[in-house]
Amino acid sequence: MGVARAEPALRFVALGDMPYGHETRTGPAYRKLIELVNAEQVPFAIHVGDFKDGLTECSDAQYDRQYAYFQRYSSALIYTPGDNDWTDCQRQRADPLERLSALRQRFFGSPRSLGAQPIALQRQTDSVPERAAYPENQRWWLQGVLFATVHTVGPDDNAKDESPALLREHALREAANIAWLKGTFDLARRQSARAVVVATQADPFKDGRWPGDPPVVRKPFRRLLSDTLLPLATASRLPVLFIHGDSHHFISDQPFTDAQGRRLSGLWRLQVPGEERMHAVLVSVEPGAAQPFKLQLIWNPMSPNPR
Repeated sequence: MGVARAEPALRFVALGDMPYGHETRTGPAYRKLIELVNAEQVPFAIHVGDFKDGLTECSDAQYDRQYAYFQRYSSALIYTPGDNDWTDCQRQRADPLERLSALRQRFFGSPRSLGAQPIALQRQTDSVPERAAYPENQRWWLQGVLFATVHTVGPDDNAKDESPALLREHALREAANIAWLKGTFDLARRQSARAVVVATQADPFKDGRWPGDPPVVRKPFRRLLSDTLLPLATASRLPVLFIHGDSHHFISDQPFTDAQGRRLSGLWRLQVPGEERMHAVLVSVEPGAAQPFKLQLIWNPMSPNPR
């Protein structure tokens, strides 16, 4: 009998918080990065939101420009929104909820990804009728690994906004996110997933009290992460990767701890670079390996140092 060949590692790219600034200044470097991502020939890339900075206009023309950029990716492109993309549109005196509706129509109008070779996605809109307002929460499978996006936005997920409408928006979206995470891990259990990857925009952490302390999950994200993701990931006994953006520096670590302060060994975190650091991260997934998630920076020579 021949020896069974090990399945090759699953590879994908994660990036976010770009392009920031005027098209004439940032466009060339961002287009170069897209070329570098395409050269990796991965099946998909994940953009974790903030496809513009918080001061750039929130016009339909801007949304069209970023949609066109997503279509430049030669693979599938999965996107989850960031605060700059809709809630910070208040800075331009635009209605953030109207902009969120426009964003959903343009980027999440069908159960398929963006990119030149789109893939089928399961949307919360389609699978959970009572959460029909959240097409941006999506799931997909590849090589036995279950991927999911949840819609959080920095810095505080609208939980501290002065607007009653946005406070209500936060509460409803948080409930939808929690339900989506629970459904994701239930699906992973029922279909014997090999690993789970969760991607979102907001950086949920603040620094520990003392130097060397692990970062602490901030209050607006505790129900979603501390009370939901961490127990689900621990009970699943699967390797889990949590990907986010928002803070613009490349970080790979295991910052999550249980109630007794013990590090959760099965849960990893990737924070993608961003802002002027227009680099991406190549992720290799080997669920059975001692290090199931291997990360390699895709260095863009047209951008500064990633750290």
